[in-house]
Amino acid sequence: MAEHTSSTITIEAAPADVMAVIADFARYPEWTGEVKETEVIKTDDQGRAEQVRLVMDAGAIKDDQTLAYTWTGDHEVSWTLVKSQMLRSLDGSYILKPAAGSGTTEVTYRLTVDVKIPMLGMIKRKAEKVIIDRALAGLKKRVESGQ
Repeated sequence: MAEHTSSTITIEAAPADVMAVIADFARYPEWTGEVKETEVIKTDDQGRAEQVRLVMDAGAIKDDQTLAYTWTGDHEVSWTLVKSQMLRSLDGSYILKPAAGSGTTEVTYRLTVDVKIPMLGMIKRKAEKVIIDRALAGLKKRVESGQ
């Protein structure tokens, strides 16, 4: 099994409010640093994205990728790579749990990335950690600002 990187953050909002921001792909360029453009290619019968094209710019790494999303209830979404210019594989998930405090949500982001170019494992894990930390900080700021 491939190694993954994960991190957890607590957001001052209900799980439904957090998931609404996660599911709003059109607004990703507003709160994620690396996503510059999104296009929902396919939706399920509930209107949730099943395939999304993302144009990424993370400095040295620029990519045009398509991800397939799987929604598990209202508290989990996972994704896997369909196609990419730079990546061999990408698997990730957001898992939401109501936190101990009323109206707060514990969000865990897991990510496993395999690039087509050779890269040391520890450098890959560090890159995953940066991506996760930026995404969680952006998500927290976006949700808590109520935008």
